[in-house]
Amino acid sequence: MEDVRQTVEPILTSEGMELVNLEYQREAQGWVLRVYIDCEGGVNIDDCARVSAELGTNLEVLDLIPNKYTLEVSSPGLTRPLKKLEDYQKYRRHMVKIKTFEPVEGRRNFKGTLQGAEGGLVQVEVDGRNYGIPLKSIAKANLEFEF
Repeated sequence: MEDVRQTVEPILTSEGMELVNLEYQREAQGWVLRVYIDCEGGVNIDDCARVSAELGTNLEVLDLIPNKYTLEVSSPGLTRPLKKLEDYQKYRRHMVKIKTFEPVEGRRNFKGTLQGAEGGLVQVEVDGRNYGIPLKSIAKANLEFEF
């Protein structure tokens, strides 16, 4: 999938967007390539349709995916996943939900305010206490929708 990522990212950058996540998996209806995109101010249905058309054409020409597949392009939604170190810096002061592979200070689930990331540690404040979570220990992290 790295070759697909290397094809997708420059196209999105030229559109002023970023690649949030890329998934390729077999489902009941067949293979699905999901491309989650975002930009400042969010994306709308027209953005997704435009990017889908451009990506579809480029991926078809380059023939990077051997199986027949369905291409889906969408927004990551309100509970956007945090994947890169830059995500943890960009969304400082937002509510997050983090799950770790192994316990960190006796716990594996954290729901609190993201304080940023530095030196390979993601800082999260949970109930007035700060935790430094090693980035490599994070199994899953998402923004948490705030009412």
